[in-house]
Amino acid sequence: MSLPLEGKTGLILGVANKRSLAWACSQSLAEAGMRLALTYANERLEKSVRELAAELPGSIVAPCDVTSPEQIDALVAQLQREFGGLDSIVHAIAFAKREELEGDFFNTSKEGYMLAHEVSVYSLTEITRKALPLMAEREGSIVTLTYIGGERVIKNYNVMGIAKAALEASVRYLAADLGPRGIRVNAISAGPIRTLSSSGVSGFGGMLDHIAEHAPLRRNVTQEEVGDACLFLCGPHSRGITGSILYVDAGYHIMGV
Repeated sequence: MSLPLEGKTGLILGVANKRSLAWACSQSLAEAGMRLALTYANERLEKSVRELAAELPGSIVAPCDVTSPEQIDALVAQLQREFGGLDSIVHAIAFAKREELEGDFFNTSKEGYMLAHEVSVYSLTEITRKALPLMAEREGSIVTLTYIGGERVIKNYNVMGIAKAALEASVRYLAADLGPRGIRVNAISAGPIRTLSSSGVSGFGGMLDHIAEHAPLRRNVTQEEVGDACLFLCGPHSRGITGSILYVDAGYHIMGV
């Protein structure tokens, strides 16, 4: 029996280690037959990403610091050589300086604000634009990861909340632009999960406890659940969905006080 995504190719940005949501997405897509390219942001992460990629048949690894247009160009050129075309992009990148994730939001520095938006938001638009020739006439899918802190005030999330709001707006505008080309753009709003990124948010443990107590399912979500949602959005069963936010948060987003 053939796999549902056999013969398809995908780019995964944001894998750091086994706890990364990007890695969970990679596993779900690879198990469905998709051949993947995984990127690493710097030399410190290279070894870990290469070891993980070795678990995925046919995968390739490439450097990509999204603040470097040259590295993005080199990545797209490598994808052209290795894959010939691209069916999916999973954008799972977010970054803010640790000192910007505590205290009052109005104390956010201009440098910190701009850096968070360049890495966490603009990178989606730039990578999409440069990868478009590879996705031509392939009815592709682009998925990014967001968080409810883009809609509501979450203590100590600060500038990342503003960045996620901008990211979600980007999803809608990109979906409108790319729909006529047959390309869908969606976001997954995942509940809090222990990852390298979340470790920078002060009081994160208490946040997990609160979700488990108040979410309709009375638990936190898992990496695997996020990965399977990504598989859905990258696969044919979601072919009529674009410009949407898919909540994978045990239902927490529906709750009031």
